[in-house]
Amino acid sequence: MDSFKRKPVSVCMAVFNGELFLKQQIDSILFQLDHELDELIIVNDFSTDNSRKIIDDYHNPKIKIFENNVNLGYKNSFQKAIEYAENHVIFLSDQDDIWIEGRLMKIYNTLNDSGKLLVCSNFKTFSERDNHRERFKTKLTQYDNKVSHTRNILRIFKGDIAYFGCTMAFKSEMKKYILPFPHYFHAHDLWIAMVGNVKRSIFHLEDVTLLHRIHNNNTSFVKNKLYKKMFRRFLFIKGWMEAIRRNIFVNL
Repeated sequence: MDSFKRKPVSVCMAVFNGELFLKQQIDSILFQLDHELDELIIVNDFSTDNSRKIIDDYHNPKIKIFENNVNLGYKNSFQKAIEYAENHVIFLSDQDDIWIEGRLMKIYNTLNDSGKLLVCSNFKTFSERDNHRERFKTKLTQYDNKVSHTRNILRIFKGDIAYFGCTMAFKSEMKKYILPFPHYFHAHDLWIAMVGNVKRSIFHLEDVTLLHRIHNNNTSFVKNKLYKKMFRRFLFIKGWMEAIRRNIFVNL
């Protein structure tokens, strides 16, 4: 599909003290927002660095920025951004990655052609040390569109696979199923993937569309003690049941 024939999209980004890499990511996104009604929604999560100034310096009407008066965390900030999104397709974006040229159209077309509500793409990760860029490919071969959606959920539960929000885009119809995020569910991306699998409406795109930056400030989870791991799995099952409930009752 030609970019001039597509519907407008919303890109949702949560920002917290992202001054080091924020401009590079915003540049890579704005380059692809070529529809006049496209929007980049940024929730600034009470940053204390120059993140807000970097954003304001663009003076770009496609950028819509919302300020948190207190630090809400990345999950709640992404929920807020998604709530503000007005367009047909919604992309999620980290503050420190780089969109590969053509990412937007490739995922947009995949959403339309697959008939699914949610698409997750492949990506490369890279780190920067002493100005030397090291890249290594992270393959999504563990994802298979032919594998049952229930099996996907079980593999997430066991820790065999993971989903990353920065690779995701979904149709606006998903909002009524994923919002609000369950307060007890620790990660918004796993929750969105859960809903997509429960609805049997997720497509795994093998193409690399994103450079995912690894650095000391990345949000990550440390290894948990056994009791914490068991409690998290209990909450995972609770979230699974909630996703099933919403899938059944949201339209009634």
